[in-house]
Amino acid sequence: MPQDLTLIHSLLLLGTAFIAGGLNAVAGGGSFITFPTLIFTGVAPIIANATNNTALWIAAIASARAYRQDLNIEKRQLLLLAGTSLVGGVIGSVALLYTSPDVFKKMLPYLLLSATLIFTFSESLKSWLQLQSKNDISTPPPLFILLVSQLAISIYGGFFGAGVGILMLATLTFLGIKNIHSINAFKTLLGSCINGVAIIPFMFANLIAWHQVIIMAVGGSLGGYLCAHFARRLEPNLVRKFVIVVAFGMTTYFFIHG
Repeated sequence: MPQDLTLIHSLLLLGTAFIAGGLNAVAGGGSFITFPTLIFTGVAPIIANATNNTALWIAAIASARAYRQDLNIEKRQLLLLAGTSLVGGVIGSVALLYTSPDVFKKMLPYLLLSATLIFTFSESLKSWLQLQSKNDISTPPPLFILLVSQLAISIYGGFFGAGVGILMLATLTFLGIKNIHSINAFKTLLGSCINGVAIIPFMFANLIAWHQVIIMAVGGSLGGYLCAHFARRLEPNLVRKFVIVVAFGMTTYFFIHG
């Protein structure tokens, strides 16, 4: 377990979680700040991953309630996607439990790089998927294919998680969901399923640093709530560029010092 929290570390976690909450309210990518901060404050990488997952889940639950009226999809598809997300989240989190700290530490720079690239090219991916959806006059892919895709995404989310919301764009786009509020609603709901169920194995394995979770949950919730009021005044592209610079900086750091 991590060392006892100092006042400086507590304030650092609170401040970075507040900033991350604000970033997520505008453009996303808050994990690129909170996850490395946990490591910098003395939390082992696997515990930092589980702790960050838990703090994000708490924030996602609050968002899910706000989006509940936008879940306009066939109930059968909703239940199947949610169930698949739960199964994948369990598989991914259990896989993390059986990954040795040394192996995870070696994987960490590559996981961060993959998440950084996903975030960097997310807008291009989104535009391409929307174009494909408009131009594709054939029947949508079978639900089985979508469920397999969601299962793979959920396993990744349970194991690491950063960038998982962007990956879910493919599943949601090819389901024929066009409304941005509906897309956000489903990303939030399915992400809550993945992160929420992953907490259970983490709890039994005693991998969650609860003091850090509480501090980050408070900071992230305040940041998201307060920044949501000013989010419309900010230029999302500028915020995204800031997150991308930070993400590549963190990735480079872990490649050098990993």
